[in-house]
Formats: sequence, C-alpha cells, structure tokens
Amino acid sequence: MFNKPFQSRSNKAAVALLAGLAAAQAGAADNLLQPRRISIDAALPAAQVQQQLLAAEQYYSFWNTGEARYAEAALAPDFIDTNLPAGRPQGPRGPILASQGFRTAVPDLQLVVEEMIVTGDKVIGRLHFTGHFTGSFGEHKGDGRAIDFVAVDMYTIRDGRIAENWHLEDNLTLMQQLGLVAK
Repeated sequence: MFNKPFQSRSNKAAVALLAGLAAAQAGAADNLLQPRRISIDAALPAAQVQQQLLAAEQYYSFWNTGEARYAEAALAPDFIDTNLPAGRPQGPRGPILASQGFRTAVPDLQLVVEEMIVTGDKVIGRLHFTGHFTGSFGEHKGDGRAIDFVAVDMYTIRDGRIAENWHLEDNLTLMQQLGLVAK
C-alpha cells in the first residue's frame, strides 16, 4: 500500500521528533485539532510533511468545530469528494453544508483523530465522532441519545491543500443511534 519506507526502529525517535515539531508548528498558530498518534513516511521532506499536517489539521478542526474558515483554509478551490453522497454539491461548499446539516442534529459534535498517517501526497485519518442527538435530522427530533461512530478519511494534498477526499463513515451505526434504522 505504501511505496516509501516508514520509520525504522533506528530512526523512530528522529521521525517522532519531526512529527512533533511539524504538528506543533502547524497547529500552534490556531489551536488546531491534533491527532493522538502520527505515523510519517520517513522519506518525505520536512516542508512537505508540515504542509500536509497543516491541511489535515485544519480540516479536522473544521469537523470538530463546524467553523467554515477551517474548511476554506484546508480545501483547494477545485476540491473533489471522490465518493460524494447524493444531494451534496461538489467542491468546498459540499462539506460545509454537510457539517451545518449534521450539527443541526448533533450540535455538540466532537472529533478525535485517533491516528494520522502521512505518506506520499496522502494523509489518512482514523476518526472518532461523538455527541448527542439533541437537534433535528430531517423530520426526526433528537432525544439526547449518545452518538458515537467512526470514519476513515484519505486526503490527497496538492500545493498545501486538500485536493481530494475519499472517506468511509460507519453510517449504519450512526443511523441506528439516530433511531432511523432498527438495531
């Protein structure tokens, strides 16, 4: 799956230091959401790693807060959602509308980035969303039940911005938790 070697045992500390420094520089300016664990392709130049971390952390911060400014900073103007859900427009406006709609149902939505992998021009994130269904989802009113589901995102980064996103969410679990599908 990966065409370049990742950190070996001998350079693990150096790569961890690089990841920590790059993440701190990228996220420090705006208190961006930081992943719990990062794996970085040891062959990537530090400047590229920093750009990719910044773009991913901005986008993660968008999903964590709902603040469109993070998505606007992270996404390329010609952003493509490679598995676009029905009814969502292509481009940066699509995720912003999706977030607004989802936050109508789950206003306290929170994201934890369990793991981030940086390799080549890709950033892969293992994501964990939580919150409470206190709003409305279409005609369905929330009753405060807990929402807890996972997702995986794979970003292609070009010129320091997310050009493409492939994603997979555990929508069955989410729909069950919203009470829209029987368990």
